Amino acid sequence: MITFSLIVISINNQILVDGYVILFIFVLFLFLLVYLFQGFFWLWNAWIVWQRENHSLANMLTLFLGIVTLIFPIANLLLAKHSFGAIGTFFSTFWVLTILYGLFCIFSFMLAALLFTIKKPKPDKQYIIILGAGLLNGNQVSPLLASRIDKGIQFYHQVLSKTGHAPLLICSGGQGNDETIPEGVAMREYAITHGIPAEQVIAERQSKTTLQNMLFSKQVVVERQLPLTAGVYVTNDYHVFRAGIYARRSGLNIQGIGAKTSKFFVPNATIREYIALLMNHRLFHVVVFGMIIVVALLSAILG
Repeated sequence: MITFSLIVISINNQILVDGYVILFIFVLFLFLLVYLFQGFFWLWNAWIVWQRENHSLANMLTLFLGIVTLIFPIANLLLAKHSFGAIGTFFSTFWVLTILYGLFCIFSFMLAALLFTIKKPKPDKQYIIILGAGLLNGNQVSPLLASRIDKGIQFYHQVLSKTGHAPLLICSGGQGNDETIPEGVAMREYAITHGIPAEQVIAERQSKTTLQNMLFSKQVVVERQLPLTAGVYVTNDYHVFRAGIYARRSGLNIQGIGAKTSKFFVPNATIREYIALLMNHRLFHVVVFGMIIVVALLSAILG
């Protein structure tokens, strides 16, 4: 855009310049509308999540994002109207660089997650790992968890019809503090009641995290002498990318299948996934923010 603007200015044609200015104002106005729309969208989504889910801090992420999105331009205008000297220069530089870095991280995350889900696994696998989620009332499969198991059962039948051999279902999930039975046990019972033979379903009962899901499921795969690369894992669509990172970290070079999630929950869940990935690389981001602070300080001193 900068290069194109310089070309228009260098041509020095009044009609072209006027047309470009009008186009620029239109695009700027469009960006402003999109920006405001997303701010109100986050608040609207937060209201829906508030009504349908529990009122935990994790379920309020879109609320915080909506508030920050709408307040930021107002705060930026107030900062621009008042001169705060070196302090104002420091905070202004810090804000701009932080936002640019945040946008870069978000774009990278979204692009990587998209590329990660393009290629679908072939129905020729020997095992299917179904990742656990929380139970309702301590012992009941939740709708979110049921969608994962149903997706795993669907892929089970695809493999069976294509190869004639039934894959092994590994229901992976330990027992939480508010649960009366391990998630893996409840998942196994659900799968059996939905037509999967009992001998083809194993309950992994120790894992507490996604990484542990993969590590303990890998132990089952090794004990059954199955190839480490001859499987898939099943989770919800928003979780496929991060789960794939943990699968590779545990030594399982396998693809993932995503079960559909309620649309109202996707924005909040995606933000949670993004934050979790940031926390996995927190040392790197701390170093980057340290560099941003140094640049902001130099800008304030030299400015």
